[in-house]
Amino acid sequence: MLTVGVSLRPFKALAAAYVLACIVFPARAYADTADTSAAAPPMLGIETALPALSPEDALRRTHWLIGAGAAGVALYGATHWWQDGVTGHFRTVDEGWFSQDTYAGGADKLGHAYSAYTGTRLLARGFEELGNAPERSLWLAAGTALGTMTAVEVVDGYSKKYRFSKEDAIMNVVGTGLGVLLETKPELDKILDFRLRYWPSDDARRLNQIDPVDDHTGQTYLLVAKAAGFAALRKHEPLRYLELAVGYGSRGYEPNTGNPADRSRHIYYGISLNLAEILGDTLFSGSSKGGRTQRVTDTVLEFFQVPGTAALADHRL
Repeated sequence: MLTVGVSLRPFKALAAAYVLACIVFPARAYADTADTSAAAPPMLGIETALPALSPEDALRRTHWLIGAGAAGVALYGATHWWQDGVTGHFRTVDEGWFSQDTYAGGADKLGHAYSAYTGTRLLARGFEELGNAPERSLWLAAGTALGTMTAVEVVDGYSKKYRFSKEDAIMNVVGTGLGVLLETKPELDKILDFRLRYWPSDDARRLNQIDPVDDHTGQTYLLVAKAAGFAALRKHEPLRYLELAVGYGSRGYEPNTGNPADRSRHIYYGISLNLAEILGDTLFSGSSKGGRTQRVTDTVLEFFQVPGTAALADHRL
């Protein structure tokens, strides 16, 4: 059985995606051209008067961003994941997808998909902020996110501690594909969100390991359909503030080290609140509507489900 360290990797890649996207802003601060005709739209709601990059500068900083990200992941992996060394043989493992007897009940698989999805979408906005065209930015982001996560899996195959997981590799592709789909289909993006809800599990509290990365039992992955995304429903209150949600979560797995009989897998379905829509009509209804704070908030709520904002039925598998 693989160790808990395997489960951390998709989330480390996700964290790297956030960091890389944020690196874009100081990079642009040193642009030396005054031509603003090709300025990219602000990312994550941050308005800026920075001048646009020339094509040469944009290309150079794009290469720098990809290279810095790859180097960062490689350095972190060498000091945290692969410090036991590598072998001369490529080894694989069958992790069992969502089976009851897997080490995380399949929550780690959705973690890979979610990380690739979120990384693709955030990096797409980062590359566009650097001055790349939207389509080019998206494919750069997809290639960077998927390439990085796939490279980690390949090195796992040669490491002494881990193995290459085809399930992880496939879910990386699924998450990247979903990110590309929603980035290229704005009408679908208005309807669907893929979110993570985290609430510390009893085991995490007991072991003092409250951590959305390691606490699989506290994670629930949700795919939601927003009523506000449909023209007919958007006109009606309170329907426009509601969402249909379906999700998956495993309970009694990591960080629980007790009785395997306590482990269970769950399908969730029900109704959730569209906080972005509610806040847009209340807190951000005045002069702040459409401003930086609202756009940052909307971005966060696009990827994370706030605990307590969904009424979900529970079907135990």
